[in-house]
Amino acid sequence: MPATPGTTRIGFVGLGIMGAPMALNLIEAGFSLKVYNRTDRPRVQEVIDAGGERAATPAEAASGSDVIITNVTDTPDVVDVILGENGVLQTAREGTTVIDMSTISPRITRDIAAALNEKGVHMLDAPVSGGDVGAQQGTLSIMVGGEQSVFDDSLPVFEAMGKNINRIGGNGAGQTTKACNQIAVSVANLAMAEALMLAAASDLDVGKVVDAISGGAAASWNLTNLGPRILKGDFAPGFMVRLQQKDLKLVLEAANDVKLALPGVSLAHQFFNIVERLGCADEGTQALIKAYEVQAGKEARA
Repeated sequence: MPATPGTTRIGFVGLGIMGAPMALNLIEAGFSLKVYNRTDRPRVQEVIDAGGERAATPAEAASGSDVIITNVTDTPDVVDVILGENGVLQTAREGTTVIDMSTISPRITRDIAAALNEKGVHMLDAPVSGGDVGAQQGTLSIMVGGEQSVFDDSLPVFEAMGKNINRIGGNGAGQTTKACNQIAVSVANLAMAEALMLAAASDLDVGKVVDAISGGAAASWNLTNLGPRILKGDFAPGFMVRLQQKDLKLVLEAANDVKLALPGVSLAHQFFNIVERLGCADEGTQALIKAYEVQAGKEARA
């Protein structure tokens, strides 16, 4: 049965930078939410104030829910909140759907789906792209793996959070597609940093360079959204460096599984290592420029 605002009950686990605005958009769309977050932060209270019901555990969030969404940091976290003690599987009813919107291992995703299926619970892996702005505006790109019928029934839920929604294939396909996304994003970020750094090192007006190249073939999401932040020295996270590093490790693991060399991703991963060494792991991925600024001895600012 298709999910319906006002009728479908959703359990939501993980109210971080991405999860909290996604939950708020679901509430605004008319869905009833029971939410869990392992730490009590202001954004959790914001979701409660908007109408969400607080749960003490993932199992409590899942109890009585028709759909359970998880959006947590890493593969072990997803395993824990779904399959662990006090996890979703403890109380999820037969016929319910678990939608994991975290970014994790495709291989482990298939294992989790198999464990859920044994109990009669459906699973969709549905990682997202679009950053904190996309989460706030409800314009995320959502890449989905799982059965077509389960995807069709869940589409109204996805439409409350995103605009570009695609089912790619079976379980794990969503996570593999997110890996492909992270390849394109990270290597584009590397290219942007190099372009801005050459401009700065050549004593050009970096702001004018960004304006000049943004209207041609060099135009990109990174240049449009992260370029201006770099110019202002704004390194507040939309997506943290340490989370990007986690994702790139997953990309390299997936590539290793199919015996594929990805030198561009490897290079991006190494440069983000430099950024982490500079103490910037909790800054946004635009902080990649700092690895180049250290080398050049000057900053790329407007």
